Amino acid sequence: MALAPLSGFTIAVTADRRREEQVELLRRRGATVVEGPTVRTVPLVDDAGLRRAIADVVARPPDVTVFTTGVGTRGLVGAAESLGTDGPLLDALSSSLIVARGPKAIGAAVAAGLDVGWKAPGESSAEVLAHLTARAAAGERIAIQRDGDEVPVLADSLREAGADVVDIPVYRWSLPLDVAPAGRLVESLIAGNVDAVTFTSSPAVRNLVAVADDGGRGDELRTVLRDGVRVACVGPLCAGTARSLGVVDPIVPTRSRLGAMVQALVQGMAGSMQRLRLAGTEVSVQGGAAVIGGDEVRLTERERALLHALVGARGAVVAKRSLLRDVWGDECADEHTVEVTVARLRRRLGAAGGALETVPRRGYRLAISGTGLLGHSS
Repeated sequence: MALAPLSGFTIAVTADRRREEQVELLRRRGATVVEGPTVRTVPLVDDAGLRRAIADVVARPPDVTVFTTGVGTRGLVGAAESLGTDGPLLDALSSSLIVARGPKAIGAAVAAGLDVGWKAPGESSAEVLAHLTARAAAGERIAIQRDGDEVPVLADSLREAGADVVDIPVYRWSLPLDVAPAGRLVESLIAGNVDAVTFTSSPAVRNLVAVADDGGRGDELRTVLRDGVRVACVGPLCAGTARSLGVVDPIVPTRSRLGAMVQALVQGMAGSMQRLRLAGTEVSVQGGAAVIGGDEVRLTERERALLHALVGARGAVVAKRSLLRDVWGDECADEHTVEVTVARLRRRLGAAGGALETVPRRGYRLAISGTGLLGHSS
């Protein structure tokens, strides 16, 4: 039998919005999912700054309007409706060049009856800034629907370039009201119980680190994100934030979509399956899942780590103390713990269990038979 593409892997989800959809996409592909939302979207419907911005746009229509997000575009129109000024606002915006950063913003603008004149090919604010720099230098009036960041980065950049900017804050991102799930996620990441973590916004990345910092474990988390876990980001802005923390090669889809991110993660995790021949039985191992003689078996975290340590030794004997250090993180723990886990793993391997050999007074080895390590499979 074939394993599902993410079977055996534990994936951490940090999103708030559309979290259920993402979890379902991952589970359909076989992943075990742990959730720890690190961001919350707070609408600013009654915010004085939003009301002033809407009035400013209606009073002096812009030459250019930038929509950065779908939720922000819909929220802006909804806020104007609650104020009874949606008609005047849409009239003011319709006379301007409509610029959209991504497809969700395009869809929301079109739904509001606005024609999009230009979209960023790579769905990034940097492209929007480059496209509008000449207009800004000419002093044009540019209205910008801000995303949830506290700092209006795009608005400030265009203002510095010479534009007359109207910054429109529609919502903001903040920490969740309950940060305990995010705290538990930090602990799981540091403990090595997670294979990959997904982020759908830059604040989700920053907030996870902030939660770890508050718990005194920020440095440990940064190390794990750099070296111990795969990091998947929904788009280039989010990936840039991950890189600023030292993540060398985040997984980023070519299109900033939730489904595309999940598929990119599948591709990024592909090739990690190891195929072995143990005691005459072909065994495929992927994360915490194994197929032994056609039957799928799920390994516990300790069993998985133990098996991977023995496979990594490529037939050499591994001492109990080494296993206690590498698998349990405590070289001084009771060696009986290793013996019990070895016995469990041997039973779990079934027909292949005889390959897990005890070497008296030395430790354990995995006897890889025949052609031995058959390699990795994609």
